[in-house]
Formats: sequence, structure tokens, C-alpha cells
Amino acid sequence: MDLKNLALREAALKTLLDAVSGQLKDVRAEMQDALDTTGASRVDAVLPDGTKVATVSRSAPKPCAEVVDDDLFLKWVREHAPSEITSRVVTEVRPAYQAQLLAEMTAAGVAEVADRETGVVHEVPGVEVRATRARGHSVRPVDGGADAIADAWRAGQLGHLDLPQLGAGGAS
Repeated sequence: MDLKNLALREAALKTLLDAVSGQLKDVRAEMQDALDTTGASRVDAVLPDGTKVATVSRSAPKPCAEVVDDDLFLKWVREHAPSEITSRVVTEVRPAYQAQLLAEMTAAGVAEVADRETGVVHEVPGVEVRATRARGHSVRPVDGGADAIADAWRAGQLGHLDLPQLGAGGAS
């Protein structure tokens, strides 16, 4: 493809992206609200002719260990694993050790770690295991779903969905 056609193709795709991205954000928020309100965990996306094209599934936030009090965490590591402390102008837990501890606590689902030598379980102050991202949902097209949606759009079968149209001057 020559340079002019590439430029035109990119401009056209950018215009289409701009036309749908704002509406996608709005409909995702509306869908999330509907999933939360109804308690539904999964909804099939079905074309007017009955063809299933995707599944929308609610996702739950996964708990993850997170340092919530740096000073308490530093004090605990200083006491139980002083070799994992680095001293500079600022004293902090070595990032690799912090990541290792947080991964262990995330896997265990509690802010506790077991001493590998003694087996003693320590509660780690300054760390909580909590959801780190908001509830969400995913859209997973079924095999052939994207093609079926494109065919339905071209055939005018999706008019009832209030999808964006390109008007004079670009995205509307």
C-alpha cells in the first residue's frame, strides 16, 4: 500500500475509533451497572436472528496483598529479615523481597508469612489483602462472532442498538 493510502486508511480508522470509543465507555458503564443491579454474572450477546456472537461475563476483583503502612512493614522486615533492608538516604524494603512477600501473602489470602527456617507464622503489620481493582466485566466473542457482527452491521440488522453513525464532519 502506498503512503497516501496508508495515511487515508489510518485517518479513516482513527475517525471510526473516535466515533465508537466514547459510546463504548458509556455502554460498558451501563452494562456494569446492569450486571451489578441484576446480580447476573453472564449474559449472551445474540443477534436478532438468534446467532450468539459473544458472552459478557462479570469479573470479581481478586484480592491481592498490598503494603498499606510502609513504616510498620519496614519495622517488621527489619526485625525478621534484616538482610532484605537496604539503607540509603531513605531506608526501605528491597523491592524484590517486598514483591516476594506480597506474592506469598496474596497466594495465602492473608497478611501472614511463615518463617522458612522455624515454621513460625508471622502476621505482617502494614499489609492488607484486599481487592485492588474495581469490579468489571469482559466480552469474549465466540468463534465467528466478530464476523457475524460485521455482517449484521453491514446488513442493517443492528439499527435498534443505536450504534454510532458517521455524519457530516466525522464522528457523531
